[in-house]
This record gives sequence, structure tokens and C-alpha cells, in this order.
Amino acid sequence: MKNPLRYQISEYDCGPTSLLNALSFLFEREEISPEIIRNIMLYSLDCYERGGTLGKRGTSRMAMMFLSNWLDGVGSMGILPVASRYLSGDAVYMGKGSPVVEALHRKGVAVVRLNFDGEHYVLLTGEQDGNIYLFDPYCLEHGLEDKAIKSVGEHPKEYNRIVPFGCFNRETEEPYALGSVDNREAVLIFNRRTMLTADNTIEYFI
Repeated sequence: MKNPLRYQISEYDCGPTSLLNALSFLFEREEISPEIIRNIMLYSLDCYERGGTLGKRGTSRMAMMFLSNWLDGVGSMGILPVASRYLSGDAVYMGKGSPVVEALHRKGVAVVRLNFDGEHYVLLTGEQDGNIYLFDPYCLEHGLEDKAIKSVGEHPKEYNRIVPFGCFNRETEEPYALGSVDNREAVLIFNRRTMLTADNTIEYFI
């Protein structure tokens, strides 16, 4: 059974929430062990704010890199058939040749850091016709001003926003912009059983 994707419960836990949503999207509820949930929460929310309070600046890039490597190790050990890869810098963009878009074509997902009133993590779950389908864990009371970005509620197990490629590739602080190339990052996550590869199909190539 697949669970609906969930929203963050504070202003800070978009990182772990998006990682857990990635697993909820890719795997049946019965497959996900409590150890995986525990470790994602244990190693995220590691940034201190200026007053010295742990977690109030969310999750660091180092923590996301560690968790990506750890999840890949979980897959290698056969605990859960998961694979993961960490990307940063100019490897994170939308368009032809993008490793992120290729991962979506291969039935994987991507947790990316972008701008949404500050640095923020969301889960990308699909792509079609130059649009990215994503689940933003930040629950909004009102719609977005940018009419190019569509908010939807009919697919709670898959996505709640549809966002054009162009919104991501901006180096600005506008909603869903990936921002400065040097600061970009993404965690690609796959179900090893369902991911498309060159051995089982040629259709995933862009």
C-alpha cells in the first residue's frame, strides 16, 4: 500500500519530510523499516541558527550527501532495494541532458534544494512536456502569485504542483528557482526493482 505524501510539521523539516516522501512514493508502506525513518530524522535538521538553536536552519548539504550515500548503502546490503546519488553545482538543472530529468524518466525521484521564501527542499516525481511534477511539503493557505505554477490537490500520492522548467533554471530568489549554480544540490533516489536502465529499456534516454 502506498501512503499519501505528507506535509512538514514545522518551518524547518522540509528536508527529512521530502526524503521520507521519496520513499513513500517509491515503495510500499510495508517495505519501509522503522530504522530507515529513524536515521533520516536522526541525521537531518543539523543546522544551528544564529541564536544557537539546533535545527532552526533546517538540514545541511553535508547531511543530505550523507543520507544519500547511506540510502545507497542500504540498497547494496539488501535491506531495501533503494539506490541513491548525490548531485551538486552545474549538474543540477532542467533541460536536455539533465541528470535530474533523466532520473525522473527512469522512474526515480529527486529531492532538490531551491528557493521558496528561503532555501527549501521539495520532491520531484515526474516530468512531461517541459513541466516538472513535484510535491512541496510546505502547506499553503493561499495559491501562488505566479500563474505559471499550478497548485493541484487531486494527486496526494504523487504531486501537488506543476512547475515549468524555466522556473527552476533561474539564478534568482523567485519561487522554485534553483538559484546560484554553485549552491545547487539534488538527491536522486530509485527503487532498484522498478528503475529503468539501458538493459531493460532504451526509452528513458532524453
